[in-house]
Amino acid sequence: MTAVVTEPVDLRDGRAPLLITRPASSDALIDEAAFAAGDEYLPYWAELWPSAVVLARRVAAADLRGLRVLEVGCGLGLPALAAARAGATVVATDWSADAVAAAAGNAAAAGLTGSVTCVVADWRDPGPLVAAGPFDVVLAADVLYEARAVAPLLTLLATLNAPQVILADPSRATAEPFLAGATAVGWSITSTQAEDRPMVRVHELRRDGTAVPP
Repeated sequence: MTAVVTEPVDLRDGRAPLLITRPASSDALIDEAAFAAGDEYLPYWAELWPSAVVLARRVAAADLRGLRVLEVGCGLGLPALAAARAGATVVATDWSADAVAAAAGNAAAAGLTGSVTCVVADWRDPGPLVAAGPFDVVLAADVLYEARAVAPLLTLLATLNAPQVILADPSRATAEPFLAGATAVGWSITSTQAEDRPMVRVHELRRDGTAVPP
């Protein structure tokens, strides 16, 4: 059985911290056989990344009542839970079944199972995500860790046609071609730097005539 740890995350919203349970060591989850076979599966989902914390705090400060929110690459589910606490109905997705199980467990521990649905879905295949929509806001934290993720993410956003996207990224080089591509197809982008985690930037994308939640 994999050892786990539980971390409190203060969303700075004046409420009790969210408790996020995760594997104590992501290294213990590496499937050497799958990696050797070319699947290149690494358990990125098992870490509580700074970008997820920053995104969750940004979302917690918004009024999302009545909105439908999609998180792609949800990992442990922190931003999804923050969105649910801010009033949204949320679909949290990851291609890893282990990640989805962890996110569902964290949602249950937070008493948010009525607001958060956790689903195995690969955002490189937009069909099932489109079928689950429409969505008002799409969330993503640190999903551009490989250059090959840029084109599929742009395709997904174009296919979903959600008016707003909030993406947190730790200043990876791959963010620049993504932002350039998003601008080229008509997204307006506002980027801010996290005060206490200066490497993390929050990129808020909107279609003309729409406003990112305050």
